[in-house]
Amino acid sequence: MSIKSKVFAAAATLTLVGGVSAVGTLSASAATPSCGPGCFNFFSKDFNTGATPSFVVDVFRQGERVGQPIIQFRASNSDPAEDFTSSLQGQVADFLAAGLVSPVVALHYNFDPAFELEYAPFGVDSGLCVGVFATASQNEGVTLQPCGVSAKTVWIQDVGATKASVFTGLVGGFHPLINGSDTNFSHPFVLTYPSNGFPTDIPRPQLKVANLTGFSNSLTGGAIINTVSSNQLWSWVLGVLP
Repeated sequence: MSIKSKVFAAAATLTLVGGVSAVGTLSASAATPSCGPGCFNFFSKDFNTGATPSFVVDVFRQGERVGQPIIQFRASNSDPAEDFTSSLQGQVADFLAAGLVSPVVALHYNFDPAFELEYAPFGVDSGLCVGVFATASQNEGVTLQPCGVSAKTVWIQDVGATKASVFTGLVGGFHPLINGSDTNFSHPFVLTYPSNGFPTDIPRPQLKVANLTGFSNSLTGGAIINTVSSNQLWSWVLGVLP
């Protein structure tokens, strides 16, 4: 399970980026009705542009086991494979104190927000979180892994890249998510959707981690947001999916 209590209120989500919502609109319910107000629907900018996503993060074939692939699939209010709870666990510094990230990771991202994304079909926490099996490396597949055990299930919001949107004029709340086990700080490994994939393809394209694309912003320390590939930009909504 997660190292801190889950924060379900939408108001908590509004604090992720300096008190500004990472998504323009948040509803008040859940992915499936059973999941409750704590469920999050994550999605890539590749196939979604607003607060009503067409495709969301999904556990392949609803498999509740370590190593099950993570994909994106059609948004549905009856698919428990799309039910996740997100522990908004504060900053990377909290994970350092808990021994879940290395001092080197904390040195680079100490004050950035961090969280785990736990699979919770029909609202029942599984103890399994979206993560990687080994220390993040190029094109490693994203799977379900035990929550609260290591940095491999920790995701860090790239605040530098988000702030860069102020300078580029981008509005929409999409941002890169760095895996907490990252060891490449010049080109960190971020959550990525396969560039040649589409959610309805067979076999289903699996999410992976890959080096962050884009140009560096010297003012923020992150990437210039409108130079980052759309398949590395993520957002979320709360609520029952249409």
